Amino acid sequence: MQAMLLAAGFGTRLRPYTLVRPKPLFPVCNIPLLHILLDKLITLGCDRIVVNCHYLAEQIKAAVADRAKVILQHESEVLGTGGGLRKALEHFHDGPVLVMNGDIFHDIDLSRLITAHTAGNDAVTLALHDYPRFNSVVVRQGRVQKFSTAKEGENILAFTGIHVVNREILKQIPLNCFFHIIDLYKELSGTGKIGYTRTDGSFWQDMGTPDDYLDLHRHLLSSQTPSWQIHESAGIGKNVELKGWGAIGPGAVIGDEAQLARCVIWDGAQ
Repeated sequence: MQAMLLAAGFGTRLRPYTLVRPKPLFPVCNIPLLHILLDKLITLGCDRIVVNCHYLAEQIKAAVADRAKVILQHESEVLGTGGGLRKALEHFHDGPVLVMNGDIFHDIDLSRLITAHTAGNDAVTLALHDYPRFNSVVVRQGRVQKFSTAKEGENILAFTGIHVVNREILKQIPLNCFFHIIDLYKELSGTGKIGYTRTDGSFWQDMGTPDDYLDLHRHLLSSQTPSWQIHESAGIGKNVELKGWGAIGPGAVIGDEAQLARCVIWDGAQ
């Protein structure tokens, strides 16, 4: 299997934090999200993974430097989710491509999505779920009908940012220009070419805002024992009080008498 991980965006809704670190490298329980997603793809059996980069590209480059199965695609101009895929076409052999946004944390069964795609005749297979905040995909009888708000009686779901797409679809994207893949999918919706699988019951979290980022850690840590993940290289002062849940990254220094609750301390912070 071959895959592409989209990691070129600016992450504007996460400023000021994305002024110093690209969103795919935000740590999740002290592990960069990009590494978590790459490990999922490698475990799946992907032997060719393209990771695109633009914003703070040197950090992305350094993060994948030791990943032999990763092909880094530097984009001197922002190409969007579709333009980046079109540029990556030169790296892919014949066969479908698994595509995943680099700013989502999830436990979706990717093998099930791939099986559904290869077993059917769809040119594109989307992973969809019921997520009212983002519901915008109208479906009927196993096919995507349109991208819009639903009318009474219509079934509407949300796109997870995970999809499998055939090579001939990618060829329809204009080369070397900005393009959203969703715009192409809007054109194809209703033609019977786009199928989907439902991932209800899986965990999925977009990291679009600081609140989303903290809420992800709340979900992952609040029910664990211990509910704080502290890297072994972190320095913890005397009489530090940790409440609720949280994570303290490598090389972080927490001063004496500090009180921390429901927070994420990045590597090297003091």
